[in-house]
Amino acid sequence: MASSVFLGLWVSLLILGFASSAKFDELFQPSWAFDHFNYEGDVLDLKLDNYSGAGFSSKSKYMFGKVTIQIKLVAGDSAGTVTAFYMSSDGPNHNEFDFEFLGNTSGEPYTVQTNIYVNGVGNREQRLKLWFDPTTDFHSYSIFWNRRQVIFLVDETPVRAHTNMEDKGVPFPRDQSMGVYSSIWNADDWATQGGRVKTDWSHSPFIASYKGFQIDACECSSATGATANATCCSGSGSGDNGKKFWWDEPVLSELNVHQSHQLLWVRANHMIYDYCTDTARFAVTPVECIHHRH
Repeated sequence: MASSVFLGLWVSLLILGFASSAKFDELFQPSWAFDHFNYEGDVLDLKLDNYSGAGFSSKSKYMFGKVTIQIKLVAGDSAGTVTAFYMSSDGPNHNEFDFEFLGNTSGEPYTVQTNIYVNGVGNREQRLKLWFDPTTDFHSYSIFWNRRQVIFLVDETPVRAHTNMEDKGVPFPRDQSMGVYSSIWNADDWATQGGRVKTDWSHSPFIASYKGFQIDACECSSATGATANATCCSGSGSGDNGKKFWWDEPVLSELNVHQSHQLLWVRANHMIYDYCTDTARFAVTPVECIHHRH
């Protein structure tokens, strides 16, 4: 029993990663609407008004590892707005991991939508209601990615796990380096109650605040091809001068028991939509849904 507890703690420490927080401009740069950025000490504010939203991107591309940003979401009536935090590669056949925080009318729980694109194909949405108010304080949102799984975490609690099922014929994102991005924008055609509630611009500007920028991942040039990217960040010992990477530890090939229980709790108590059970959209159940254990 003691050894299993120790192993669980070790795995938890591993997935926390080892990167310390960096200043915004050490890792990121504004990508549009520079005049909608505001810095107050270590906190970055992005502003959305009826003229523009705003967004930023990482200066580098990465293959595998973990990225984390602490975000305080738009307070009050945020209906119609979307604050997004995601990783994406380039091109029409891109891979992408999305956190999208869907605005709401005052007093309603925030909805978080996650999605995964592989080779340009998405349609893998899941939605959940957060178990806390994300507008009163900062909370950490993370994406962990290795060759075996992609995990979305909220305050280090797994809220989604997508495992590599290439042996079942399911493509897995493992050969395209990704940038890290965030933005705030108006999406009142779909974001709140399916677009029935529109953005009330009398409440603007809408502010999303950021701090605690962390990237503990393998930096890999977007200019290199897929094979070179995979070799560059391989944990086999053949890439990057034989370097071993912490995210390739065997214990990180799947969730540990504690994390599995956390994910089951989230799904049972907070998930409100799962594409895997949407028979109206998918007459045939997607293959990964049949074989997924969570």
